[in-house]
Amino acid sequence: MKWMEITVCVNRDDMDAVSCIFDFIGTGGVVIEDPALIYDLLSQGNSETIAMDVTVNPEDPPLIKGYLPDDGKIRERLEELREALGSINSSYPSGLCIVEMEDSNWLERWRDFYHPVRVGKSFLVRPTWEAAGEDKGLLVIEMDPGMAFGCGTHPTTTMCMTLLEDAVRGGEAVLDVGTGSGILAIAAARLGAARVLAMDFDGVAVRTARENVKQNGLQDRIEVWEGNLLDGVDMPADIVVANIVADIILTLLPRACTLLKPGGRFITSGIISHRREEMDRALTGSGLTIIKTLNEGEWTAFLARKP
Repeated sequence: MKWMEITVCVNRDDMDAVSCIFDFIGTGGVVIEDPALIYDLLSQGNSETIAMDVTVNPEDPPLIKGYLPDDGKIRERLEELREALGSINSSYPSGLCIVEMEDSNWLERWRDFYHPVRVGKSFLVRPTWEAAGEDKGLLVIEMDPGMAFGCGTHPTTTMCMTLLEDAVRGGEAVLDVGTGSGILAIAAARLGAARVLAMDFDGVAVRTARENVKQNGLQDRIEVWEGNLLDGVDMPADIVVANIVADIILTLLPRACTLLKPGGRFITSGIISHRREEMDRALTGSGLTIIKTLNEGEWTAFLARKP
């Protein structure tokens, strides 16, 4: 299959919002090339972290890159992307650069940006091609992002993993809505959840999530479905986790509350700062009690409990 590499030059203040849009339309991974960050790393003597020999101007604007399969949905997805980008800045749609590439080229480019990372108190997220290191006492999650998204480094993902550390005690039934690469489902199982049902509407993400579940040896506890939100799901849950975007969270909230058992936990992120209060009101208006709120950069995550 051929893939399209999509690049847009953005204002620094828009990096998080544009990255979220790329994630939402199902781009395979999101790469942020921020000259200011690269310059800082070089200035601090961390040149070994830069994969290429470059001269960096920290004043240059960041680039956001994502990858879409060149399939029957490509026109629809590009139109959706242009419309969403235009809502942030009217100049962004005309500034899109689209390049056709083969699968192998995409994978090699992605691997240049993907390295082991500590998340929360418990986790080490490690790409499958990296050798095992000093991970004693940590819950290791081996990931190959493949053609999907949610590799564990975005603040919305790390905050959800941190809140799962608070919520999972062992033996829970968990629903993971919009699973992407499957990282949150795997994290819940690593923490001791007995059964996890993970869902995504994107077939590429579903295949990648299934491969990652198998890579981590958790097929007996994690099942991955292709479907829209919670359609067709009737499993009562101790925990529902949804790392998506505010509008979709608002749509699935009533059904999530129905499936949650009394005392169950709802974990959500993907909420940009200017919608934080709106989500707070929606959660409490649904009868949930907010237990904990995390903020990182422009993003917010909530842990709430059903009475």
